[in-house]
Amino acid sequence: MRSTMKWAAAAAVATLGLAACSSGEAGATAPTDGSEFTQADEALAAIEGQVFSKGPSGEEPSEASAAELTDDEIAQVRQLGATAAIVMHYGGNDWANAQIAGLQARFEELGIEVVAVTDADFDPGQQVSDIETVMAKDPDIIVSIPTDPVATASAYQAAADAGITLVFMDNVPDGMTAGEDYVSIVSADNYGNGVVSAHLMAKALAGEGAIGLIYHEADFFVTQQRYDGFKATIESDYPSIEIVAEQGIAGPDFAGDAQAVADAWLTRYPDLDGIWAVWDVPAEGVMAAARSAARTDLKIATEDLGTNVAIALAKDEMIVGLGAQVPYDQGVTEANLAAGALLGKDLPPYVALSALPVTHENVLEAWTSVYHVDPPSELTDSYAD
Repeated sequence: MRSTMKWAAAAAVATLGLAACSSGEAGATAPTDGSEFTQADEALAAIEGQVFSKGPSGEEPSEASAAELTDDEIAQVRQLGATAAIVMHYGGNDWANAQIAGLQARFEELGIEVVAVTDADFDPGQQVSDIETVMAKDPDIIVSIPTDPVATASAYQAAADAGITLVFMDNVPDGMTAGEDYVSIVSADNYGNGVVSAHLMAKALAGEGAIGLIYHEADFFVTQQRYDGFKATIESDYPSIEIVAEQGIAGPDFAGDAQAVADAWLTRYPDLDGIWAVWDVPAEGVMAAARSAARTDLKIATEDLGTNVAIALAKDEMIVGLGAQVPYDQGVTEANLAAGALLGKDLPPYVALSALPVTHENVLEAWTSVYHVDPPSELTDSYAD
């Protein structure tokens, strides 16, 4: 399955190799004294603000500024009286809530009424039904993230054929073409997020040890990019870190599935030093397994700044770092693209926002950057100096 996915990792690996070499020779043996291990810090500094992901069809990334609207364009959009629907793959998590919040806030500013928000619970059949239900409301815009690019393709194509303006988050339905069937796809730099978390894992391990990888076992473009970015960086830059096990999880109980994998690994590999999990919810399952096995020394790296992994970072417990998306800003960008398309603007097919490295030291500031609100008290109260 993994070889048939649509991604463009090779070019990103080559670019990252150059960036890593700027901090010293890639592949150098890690020092035994962790306090002297600077390779990861130097690599992170070298790639700050860069975007390494390409779009699902190899599109070069554009910056979010390409979607911005002038005051005159905003006034034109407000006169349209347009409506929009938000069709999610699943909801209730911090990432989805932030995306929806960004979309709703920007649509309100643009005078676009949101007539529906749906949650498919990662069920393609439910999402097809959601799209059909939403279409009955005759929205001008649908912003969505497909659960499965093949199973949902015909439903999205029906929406496009009906003249609905489509903007996608992260993933695009099979067979659809930017500029014809949909406006654009907006994503975090998911390959870059994988790279960031690899460097943070390496830093926590001082460049050596044994780790396992828990990936998303699905035809899902962005989670595949995270896996590719993490694995390629470990293999190219940190030869003294050995990947001893890999396992995919399909959900929908991602935390439970990850916990079961981690339980088995901690029994089979008692000297396992770390586990990478593809996003924060599976990482929660890994934390639960580590606690159950009395392995709170386990180093866990992941993606996405969810509440529970943020609290673990604040406490400086198990979670050693992550690559964060900026979902609120992604939602604002998606709304801008949809509004611009209503005005007939020429827009880029792929927009990506750079990865944000998050550690114990910057977790409180990162929360504000990611969600555009102050950190909750449960997070600030957990911070250990």
